[in-house]
Amino acid sequence: MIINQEEFHTIYEQYKAMVYTVALHYSQNIEDAEEITQDVFVQVYQSFDKYKNNASLKTWLYRITINKSLDFIKYKNSKKRQFIYGKKSDSEFEKQKITNFEHPGILLENKENAAILFNFINQLTENQKTAFILSKLDGLSNPEIASIMELSVSSVESLVFRAKITLKEKLSTNFENYRKKK
Repeated sequence: MIINQEEFHTIYEQYKAMVYTVALHYSQNIEDAEEITQDVFVQVYQSFDKYKNNASLKTWLYRITINKSLDFIKYKNSKKRQFIYGKKSDSEFEKQKITNFEHPGILLENKENAAILFNFINQLTENQKTAFILSKLDGLSNPEIASIMELSVSSVESLVFRAKITLKEKLSTNFENYRKKK
């Protein structure tokens, strides 16, 4: 089924905030989230004929957004490695953008703590990270996450549980190291 301009505009208006928020949770950078959001809707427009009604439109959009976000992060990390191991750019802006933590939902005084937390979230396995973000940051239910990730509800519960345990361990270790320095 081919999508017309009006249908696409309706989908865009209804889901742009959701797509942007998910992309921001993955990228932790405003410009990157905007780029991912644009890529998601380009793909939606180009591949709407492949959309099957066996999943809700929201679920389909979540899947596309997560995949685009993960692909973007992999691409960005490969650029980071190229930058570290071989001279690719003299641009100071590019150097800063690689390590920038920028999330508008975080208050200035909490940015350092949030950066530490997101650093640990980024170290989770892809599935744990996705389940954790969808559960704890986006507030989705386990059945919704299961549908998006195409897993069983018990698998999602396990992923979220393991992610929380891993984060708790890393945060407590980080806190202990911080206390020892003082």
